[in-house]
Amino acid sequence: MIPMGNAHMYWQSVHAGALKAAREAGVDVVWDGPPTETDFTGQLKIVDTMINRHVDAIAVAPIDRRSLVSVVERAGREKIPVVIFDSPIDTQDFVAQIATDNYHAGEMAAERMGKILNGSGQVGIVASQPGSASSTAREQGFEDLIRKQFPRIRIVEKQFGMADFALSLTKAENILTGHPGLNGMFASNESSTVGAAQAVRERQSQVKLVGFDWSPTLLNDLQTGVIDSLIVQNPFEMGYESVKTAVAKLDGKPVRKIQNLAPRLVTRQNLHDPDVDAQLHPDLKKYLE
Repeated sequence: MIPMGNAHMYWQSVHAGALKAAREAGVDVVWDGPPTETDFTGQLKIVDTMINRHVDAIAVAPIDRRSLVSVVERAGREKIPVVIFDSPIDTQDFVAQIATDNYHAGEMAAERMGKILNGSGQVGIVASQPGSASSTAREQGFEDLIRKQFPRIRIVEKQFGMADFALSLTKAENILTGHPGLNGMFASNESSTVGAAQAVRERQSQVKLVGFDWSPTLLNDLQTGVIDSLIVQNPFEMGYESVKTAVAKLDGKPVRKIQNLAPRLVTRQNLHDPDVDAQLHPDLKKYLE
């Protein structure tokens, strides 16, 4: 199982869900990801290594939708079933894809932004990185719906934080400095949201921030009002279903090729609802330690 990286809480949750499924199915999970979410060359080498080890199946979250095509197709030629999770890839040579409906997630963020800005204002975007299909889909969904439904909201700038906390902070600060009349900001992944929240908090800005993903730090910023709302995924479920699907394929059972997981809007008002709490706080220690 090969994530985009290991640093973010998101990938730890994916890992925990994968291990839960592995225990239930009686299989072993080898978890190995590159040090950063921009190192597609490192990720490619890891996939190559797993093919050379003749593992029974591979699940991979492609950093770049094009760069991983060659190794995914190589795995297919060597009869190793590949499950794509989190982010799509530009080939059909995989047995299943398990990911959040990212375009719709971006639309949800836009709907929230339109509501809290009363349909009018200036908005900046702290994006993740070019080539990442998942975050690109979120950004596109956000931009499309804003332009379609909220003509009086103008997207004034978009900068890429390259899935790096410190760089995302710098990009968010640049947007705030360059647009003193800014009313809202959308951040499209965990690191960009952390960076944007830090910029808003340190400047005591009144900008309305709609972020993506979650971590203990982000939930604290949500509770204190630094962040208006978060669009969250279910990474634990994603990891769980990726392993279950790979095992089903190995057992000769039919599997659904495209499996979309629904995103969720989390606000201060629903943060402590039982179903939200269960999704945001899976028992990671039970599986990772």
